[in-house]
Amino acid sequence: MTTTEHPAERTALPPGPPATGDGFRRRCLKAVIVFLLIAIPAGYLYISAMQSRGGSESKKEQAAASGLEEGWPTRLQRRLYEVTVPPYAEDVASYETNAWKASSLFLQFTTTREKFDKWLSDVGSGPAELEAGEVTIDEDEAAEVGWDLGEGHHWAGTTVRQDKPKPNLEITANLDDPKYPRVFVVSTTTP
Repeated sequence: MTTTEHPAERTALPPGPPATGDGFRRRCLKAVIVFLLIAIPAGYLYISAMQSRGGSESKKEQAAASGLEEGWPTRLQRRLYEVTVPPYAEDVASYETNAWKASSLFLQFTTTREKFDKWLSDVGSGPAELEAGEVTIDEDEAAEVGWDLGEGHHWAGTTVRQDKPKPNLEITANLDDPKYPRVFVVSTTTP
């Protein structure tokens, strides 16, 4: 008796070597790649946020410790608070505070007497408005930026009052060296 082979049996492949786990490796590799594509940017964002947060906290701490920052106020601050700095002024420093009720710019500089007189005119006052012995900046304001405006110096001061929303200026000058006054200004705006 002869047996005939079925055609499907002829085309069947012989069994190959056992599976080596290529499919499992591919799935693991894909999972690792997807995880890295999500984790790396998230990690950078987290680090950046922490550095930014730490930076702003350290800036606040520096400002609270020293108050004044060396250098001229920005153009926007000078325009908003209606103050300038005389050309070639020295020891220029400023500090800005912002609150709901009022915002203030603290400014200090040293200049010549001639430039100080012109500066006074530019801000709406004048040399004749200065009152000898007058300190127009109160102790709380001075303490906020570490100014010592106490006894033992030749002070002169004036105040420039303006209608809202224009700022009011408290100006106090140390005239220990009358040729080079040291000027302290607090310009305050209220909404």
